[in-house]
Amino acid sequence: MKSKPNPQRLNLCLFVVLLVGLFGSKPGLAIQQQASQSPKTNVVYVVLDDVGFADLGCYGSEIKTPNIDRLAAGGLRYNNFHTTALCSPSRAALLTGRNHHTVGVRAITNMVTTEENAKGKVTKKAAMLSEVLRDNGYNTFALGKWHLAPTYETTPAGPYDNWPLGRGFDRFYGFLDAETDQYFPALTYDNHRVEPTRRAGYHLSEDLVDKAIEFIGNQQMALPGKPFFTYLAFGAAHAPHQAPKEFLDRYKGVFDKGWDAIRADRLARMKKLGIVPQNTELAPRNEGVKAWETLSADEKRLFIRLQEAYAGFIEHADAQIGRLTKYLEESGKLENTLLVLVSDNGSSQEGGATGTVNATAYYNGIPENLADNLARIDQIGTERGFSNIPWGWSQASNTPFQRYKQNTHFGGIRDPFIVHWPAGIKDKGAIRTQFHHITDVTPTVLEALNLKAPTVHRGVEQLPIAGVSMAYTFADAKAPTRKTTQYFEMIGHRAIWHEGWTAAVAHNRGAPFDQDKWELFNTMEDFSAVHNVADKFPDKLKELQTVWQREAEKYGVLPLDDRTIQIWFPHIAESPQSRNSFTFYPGMDHWNPGAAPDTRGQSHTITAHVERADKTAEGVLAAFGSYRSGYTFYVKNNRLVYEYNFIGKFTKIESSEEIPTGVTALRFEFQKEKGIGALFINDRKVAEAAIPRTLPFLISWEGFDVGRDSLSPVTPSYADKGEFVFSGKLNKVELEIKK
Repeated sequence: MKSKPNPQRLNLCLFVVLLVGLFGSKPGLAIQQQASQSPKTNVVYVVLDDVGFADLGCYGSEIKTPNIDRLAAGGLRYNNFHTTALCSPSRAALLTGRNHHTVGVRAITNMVTTEENAKGKVTKKAAMLSEVLRDNGYNTFALGKWHLAPTYETTPAGPYDNWPLGRGFDRFYGFLDAETDQYFPALTYDNHRVEPTRRAGYHLSEDLVDKAIEFIGNQQMALPGKPFFTYLAFGAAHAPHQAPKEFLDRYKGVFDKGWDAIRADRLARMKKLGIVPQNTELAPRNEGVKAWETLSADEKRLFIRLQEAYAGFIEHADAQIGRLTKYLEESGKLENTLLVLVSDNGSSQEGGATGTVNATAYYNGIPENLADNLARIDQIGTERGFSNIPWGWSQASNTPFQRYKQNTHFGGIRDPFIVHWPAGIKDKGAIRTQFHHITDVTPTVLEALNLKAPTVHRGVEQLPIAGVSMAYTFADAKAPTRKTTQYFEMIGHRAIWHEGWTAAVAHNRGAPFDQDKWELFNTMEDFSAVHNVADKFPDKLKELQTVWQREAEKYGVLPLDDRTIQIWFPHIAESPQSRNSFTFYPGMDHWNPGAAPDTRGQSHTITAHVERADKTAEGVLAAFGSYRSGYTFYVKNNRLVYEYNFIGKFTKIESSEEIPTGVTALRFEFQKEKGIGALFINDRKVAEAAIPRTLPFLISWEGFDVGRDSLSPVTPSYADKGEFVFSGKLNKVELEIKK
């Protein structure tokens, strides 16, 4: 009779077998092998916003960027690098290695159509670098500007699959839309809204780097040596241009010579630095840019201050980049970190010919008055400022090129690009001249890491990578350009670079596309694309137009669409803005403007159901906007008040009588046909006034609140009261739009 097996002895034998299988005859061998493997390379993307080709010190600027310059001195600068001309498309191309039309981001994600190239989100057929690296053992962190989800998807209901955590990032801290106030940012932490730190001296750029260091530090303490990918996208230098006073003051007198002289100075420094060929010419002033000497003293004073704020904003961002790189260096990570620094497009034209103290005016097509702007000159660059520079300074940023952001001439698409990787780049401080594009960055990183883009990701067949790796340029300055062709299209503007020649067209919005006049440049000889040789080489122009058409068909560019604000905040079924009726309760999150009730040009009512134990109960009932523009409905001094902020001009309606205590219905009603706003207490009209003008396109870049005004105040009437939280009991707020 067989004896029964001893369970304890079997378990002991199994344990011994496992030990032998793991370590073999040499205990600790597996651990030694793991430790002997070379560490994986970390990856950092630093993305600047609306920073032109000539705005960094190492590219010839008088703006001080010592920390970026240090990265350039320890790495490579590229003088022939290109983007898409706009922010969301560039970011989509940067993170996927595919062209932006192909992945569904024709223009910014605020503008969405039914076309496949304009869904306002990156298709799952194009895995982002974050997704690829996370699948290969990396921790992934995103900080700052996202702008790769349709705005209607940025409510607390999501869907969240196009937010950073839905696209391969483990952590996120930043803002989801195109821009935000640097002192009162609309912040998202991972997948939820958070309030900005309310402390003296707060600035978003500093906060982002604090969080980047925190994310990396916590990860490294938990698993030392585990590789990470950090995507750090500053708001700088997109409007609003805001920086601490000490940074603004550093530029007093620097720009007094004006934009014409600054452009000439920058080009001279560029030649000295070797950033441009010695025969490079300065493009003529863009249409609408006046000679500096023809401006009045008041115009010069205003324009100089606007540029000082822009420069201070850039230098302040540079200081934060310095903090991050210092941390990486002191923690022993910088040597084996592949760091890429790029701007998403050229400097912006969105300040208009005369600049703006309140950039919301630009988005609504509202001209600003010089006298009004001079009266607010001290606000520029501060927490009360929302400025953007005039065209003359923007062209100086884009020296030596013509045109701006949104355009497919070089002023919009040729941008600074720096790669810093001590362990992988030996030719430190050198300049590279090969033509490349923002689609080429992720393929470069994958090659450097010895990884391949997946053909299938999470069960989804992947689009082919369109970019060409730039890794061959790291060790060979004279290597021929491996990229032969790159198309460009943005809001109807088009261009094609093909084997050293460039054809481009600046589209007249609303005009037939076939009436646009193309220009031709031999950019092998004409670095700044100054000489249009279309008449001299008509066959070459025709050839490039044919190549553009071929590339457009290949990458899903067609049909062309030059609409902008007309398709802003689309009323599609998935969007809250498709609704006419809303009920809000206290404690709700701050809502993104692209998801908030769309009262633009619509008759509507806002009704707050409140309970007040005594007459001192007061505060905001509903608010949409900031000190720049918007509206607010509130109780103060026992009166019901509605204020409309039209680019800093206020219409105030206040009840003629006090509000009774107890349960009360407080209502604001706007009649579009008459342009009349009225206040009601328990259905009794208590005030009425004309609201002469309302904002046609963009109420505000700052969103919607109930029961408080959570970020910057819509009106100075309660600016001293913080969020001015309603101190009574707010049961609910109903908003009805009457179409």
